[in-house]
Amino acid sequence: MADQGFKSTSLPEQRALQHSGYEFIYQDTEKIPVVEVDNVPLLGKLAALRFLEWVQTHPGGVISLPAGQSSDYFISWVQYYWVHWNKTDVQRDLALNGLDPEHKPRMQSLHFVQMSEFYPIHPDQENSFYYFVHTHYIEGFGLDPRKALLMDCYNLGIPNHMSVEQVFPNSKVDLTLRSRQPENKQERLRKQVIERIDQFCTDYETRIRDLGGIGFFLGGIGPDGHAAFNIRGSDFYSTTRLTPANYETQAAAASALGGIEVARNRLVITIGLSTLTYCRDAAAIIIAAGEAKAQTVAGAVEHEPSNQYPATVLQRLPHARFYLTHGAASCLKERRYVDLHTSGTITREQIEEVIIDLAASKRKRIRDLNEADVQSDRFAALLLQRTRQAFDDLKSGVEQHLIEKIAAGTREIHGKTFMHTAPHHDDIMLGYLPYIYHLVRSPENTHYFNYMTSGFHAVTNQYMLDLLQSLSAYMRTPDYERRAAEQYFTNHNPIYRHRDVYHYLDGVAGHHQTLKREAVSRRLLRNLNQLYGEDIPQLRRRINELKAYFQSAYPGKTDPEPVQKLKGMIREWEADLLWAHLGFDSRSVNHLRLGFYQDDVFAREPDMERDVQPILDLLRQIQPDVMTVAFDPEGSGPDTHYKVLQAAAIALRRYEKKDRKNIEIWGYRNVWYRFHPSEADVFVPVSLNSLAILENTFYNAFGSQRNASFPSPELDGPFSRLAQRIQAEQFYTLKTCLGQDFFNENQHPRIRAMHGLCYIKTMNIDEFCRQTSTLKQRMQFKDAPN
Repeated sequence: MADQGFKSTSLPEQRALQHSGYEFIYQDTEKIPVVEVDNVPLLGKLAALRFLEWVQTHPGGVISLPAGQSSDYFISWVQYYWVHWNKTDVQRDLALNGLDPEHKPRMQSLHFVQMSEFYPIHPDQENSFYYFVHTHYIEGFGLDPRKALLMDCYNLGIPNHMSVEQVFPNSKVDLTLRSRQPENKQERLRKQVIERIDQFCTDYETRIRDLGGIGFFLGGIGPDGHAAFNIRGSDFYSTTRLTPANYETQAAAASALGGIEVARNRLVITIGLSTLTYCRDAAAIIIAAGEAKAQTVAGAVEHEPSNQYPATVLQRLPHARFYLTHGAASCLKERRYVDLHTSGTITREQIEEVIIDLAASKRKRIRDLNEADVQSDRFAALLLQRTRQAFDDLKSGVEQHLIEKIAAGTREIHGKTFMHTAPHHDDIMLGYLPYIYHLVRSPENTHYFNYMTSGFHAVTNQYMLDLLQSLSAYMRTPDYERRAAEQYFTNHNPIYRHRDVYHYLDGVAGHHQTLKREAVSRRLLRNLNQLYGEDIPQLRRRINELKAYFQSAYPGKTDPEPVQKLKGMIREWEADLLWAHLGFDSRSVNHLRLGFYQDDVFAREPDMERDVQPILDLLRQIQPDVMTVAFDPEGSGPDTHYKVLQAAAIALRRYEKKDRKNIEIWGYRNVWYRFHPSEADVFVPVSLNSLAILENTFYNAFGSQRNASFPSPELDGPFSRLAQRIQAEQFYTLKTCLGQDFFNENQHPRIRAMHGLCYIKTMNIDEFCRQTSTLKQRMQFKDAPN
């Protein structure tokens, strides 16, 4: 099926290839050419230059461009070049990248094709693709709206006198009506609407083909490898259609749609895989950033054409490309081999990575690996060649270091002050809660738990509505009347806030739901008073207004600032509950609410005064011996974890210069990204008891997350369940490497009880800042447009 030989590179691609040092395609393993760049802004710049180059040579062409965060820098670069086209430095940059600076692209000549949309969704909703396309492409690029094929998925197929809610209550569309007889009048109407939508899709496809097909396609790749919304299993000959989404796609869309419970009820309209490949001369580009996408990318680039890897259909197109950051390309076999072959001195981490991977692939203990195993694995063979060490010595060194890492995780720590930090309120517990349970046992240790953002995105409108309704019921009880008379809810003495927490935990201990509901209502009423500064009669009206808002606001809508703060207070309450399980009150929990965290499609960058100074102030207040950080690499772009990491690094450098130097940094990861065993140097044993505590504590503390409204695409369930699975898988890898007898017969009871592992990477300030500087170089580019 693959085209025999891909067409030559464009000039922007040639420059990027020269800089990267990699080949365009490694024929032995890769089926689609790849262009690697250093960072996310450069990824957007390369895509923008290729797009503008294509438009120059294809006036009147047909384009389809992505919606969402992955398009941030692409859009910024296109607009930057467009606005500043005639500036001398911009003209020089364009010429250097092979574009003709004398001929500005004719944007208004282009035909635009919207590639997908949720169904049903109103086009005026800010979280609809229609809204994004109209705002950022039709208006932002100055395209001609008369030449745009768009998907208005709200009134589509609905009779004029009716609304979509009347036809499809709760937005649930039963596609079995395509093939079965309707049972009543309502089902007959629904069947007719579905048939009209199907006809719209056929007409949409026809219009695309009448235009000659899509000539320039730029898109991301989903967690299941989908292109547009062609999910895993899609037919290579599929056309534009109304279709269900799979779980991975629903989970990825949950944050935009206001929760997985909303995403489950949405179908999608998407162009098909044959729509993508209809124009055989199309420039089809997939962009991806971050190690989190690496395995998905590898499946699309290295696998033979398969319905299980939808993007492999692009092998049909000679101008198909993958534009990737190094992180997104990190699972491409030949490129990893090149990295090992061309790196300077081989590090211990590289040695461990190769030998651990070899043991895992052979399902052998490290000490049982032999020369035949080495010769069957080109990475191991190259490692042996480059190190010029005996294989037995390499094995012994890796095995011994793994044992030392386990010993480090069982070592008792006393007399330390810990400054635990997290971007979101459940990051710490999902990363290393079992370790904290051991660290807090020493009364000589001091702990502070510090949250960098308000985390309001994680609280759904429905959850807020449920809390407010419960509060209204509580305000009719004798307990409320007595406490209101005592000014309990308007007294902001910390003691009263602590009492809310203790009351809730009494309910947890006694399985007493009424106590728990009372505690939640008490804290919510206290937060409302603090937020709005109103007395109780006014707050009653405010509660009714908020209930009306949450009933009417569409899921995923941008909330007004007071509502964002109120949702953030819910997350802060949950963190207070979490650490109260271990005896810590609010004096040990700090909420910084850093200002870069907003409700914008394209999030802000960290600011020195707004985002760094609060962390620096906290460092000076706590004066920690150990500071923990969520040590995530690229992620899927410049996300919250990365931004907090950069702000923390700057704060630490400033603190080091004026205050103290000998702080130890502990990097942790959780459900979003994991350490390879070679990267971490502390392996914390996790028992079955600790795994059970993790789930129980998560369930009792994080009410807003209990039903997993914003789950991981990896698991249809709460984050605590995924964290348990990850920790168990990490232990399984180590058990393979060292053998089960090492654990079953070990003299240390914590090691004998191991059924999971947490990984920690320890660093001093210099090491941490060097690594975050490397990440910053990957993520940022000095010439990136603002």
